[in-house]
Amino acid sequence: MNALAIKTVLREGETLDEGLRRFKRSVNKSGVLLETRKHEFYLKTGLRRKMKSELARRKKW
Repeated sequence: MNALAIKTVLREGETLDEGLRRFKRSVNKSGVLLETRKHEFYLKTGLRRKMKSELARRKKW
């Protein structure tokens, strides 16, 4: 993933809290945090497979 720099510009009349909320939503949608957490430490193959199946199970709902 190359798009690690997410930019959010405050709109006119928008408070800082609203802009921060928009920024957090865009970070979540882009998956930047998931990608960085995935590379935070080494996972054994079996554990990685287990986490992948749990994620798929969560997405199913």
